[in-house]
Amino acid sequence: MPSPFLWGVATSAFQVEGALTEDGRAPSVWDVFCERPGTVRDGHSPATACDHYHRWAEDVDLLDRLGVNAYRFSVSWPRVVPEGGGTVNKAGLDFYDRLVDALVARGIEPVPTLFHWDLPQALEEAGGWSSRGTAQAFAEYAAAVADRLGDRVRRWITLNEPVVHMAYGHAFGVHAPGKALDVPDVLTVAHHQLLAHGLAAGELRSRGLEVLLTNNYSPVDPATGSEADAAAARAYDALHNRLFTDPVLTGAYPDLSAFGAEGIDAVREGDLAVIAGSVDGLGVNYYNPTRVAAPPQGAALPFDFAEITGVPTTAFGWPVVPEGLERLLLLLRERYGDDLVPMYVTENGCSQEDEVDAGGGVADPERIAYLAQHVRAMDRARERGADVRGYFVWTLTDNFEWAEGYHQRFGLVHVDHATQRRRPKDSFAWYRSLIADRTGRAAEAAPE
Repeated sequence: MPSPFLWGVATSAFQVEGALTEDGRAPSVWDVFCERPGTVRDGHSPATACDHYHRWAEDVDLLDRLGVNAYRFSVSWPRVVPEGGGTVNKAGLDFYDRLVDALVARGIEPVPTLFHWDLPQALEEAGGWSSRGTAQAFAEYAAAVADRLGDRVRRWITLNEPVVHMAYGHAFGVHAPGKALDVPDVLTVAHHQLLAHGLAAGELRSRGLEVLLTNNYSPVDPATGSEADAAAARAYDALHNRLFTDPVLTGAYPDLSAFGAEGIDAVREGDLAVIAGSVDGLGVNYYNPTRVAAPPQGAALPFDFAEITGVPTTAFGWPVVPEGLERLLLLLRERYGDDLVPMYVTENGCSQEDEVDAGGGVADPERIAYLAQHVRAMDRARERGADVRGYFVWTLTDNFEWAEGYHQRFGLVHVDHATQRRRPKDSFAWYRSLIADRTGRAAEAAPE
């Protein structure tokens, strides 16, 4: 009997948990990055975030009331293996054990992500993703978590958006660990993340578990009909969409010659065999398409970003193009054909300037429209043959949005970060009704 379609929400450990120094957790690269002046907008601190580490039971109640049948969360590597490798912290695993038990008791499938950008600082000091040893440490960490939770957790995501972690963290320096490496070294970071995924996939599959890899995808268009702009679009597509997907599904890296790279020096014999065929599902995070143009003469990159005009934007300034999701899902199906595994939309959502009204409610009609349009786009793609088996809204609660601090609100639940009070927004009720309609589960009233 086929598994039911997964209707869920997604979060990440560093963005919601807080408790950065409790119960044996050690610093991550993000802890250190946030301490540097000017790295986080207005100096916002992640020390408490949504206090999910202490309020997880309240958040599970919210999930239950929302009616989701799946919850995508991430496991904090420095909470479970504080030094990145070696001794496993029992107290850290105990937290996720309690969370998984509570989810299962409510009929909510746990879908953990093992790495959502919070690399243990100890590993960063030993070379981070520039070091091959980090890939092996990740596999050992994955095995430890699977041994504890694998009796109740069937589906696992290894990495979240490795392309974003590579680019923002290691090329542009605007995310942790804040590096600005040259192209060969950035591609080494990419390869070691993929090798980590492949090695971890081997550990998970040896335990009879399913493996997903989640990436950020964006349909790419040239700004004009010129060949120069078309070449820029191909280069950006290779970097953003193909770099972390081609090796997993086809066993080979895409053409990276536009970046002056004929190959990746870090690749060793047997690596691609470890990476190829290492997923049972593909996680698709979609927020917006990208338009690019030929770069100015002498530019470091073979593309330049061009503005998408004539469409609404989110509070982040991202263009709202729901049909891009339909196009993306069909593009992946066409591009990879028989090599493509089932897809899951593992993130989709928007930031808005949400405020609590005089009655204590939070009206967010723009978010409701955004989500409704994107669900319809996914439905159209499925009707046209895309094998999509889940949809996860980003995110449950307003959280610590990386370098933006607490300025960008993506949640279905409003969080007052001074008091930690949770208030379901109108979009919470909308999504609850949608899920009830799709699954036949009766919608419950939102909590006060």
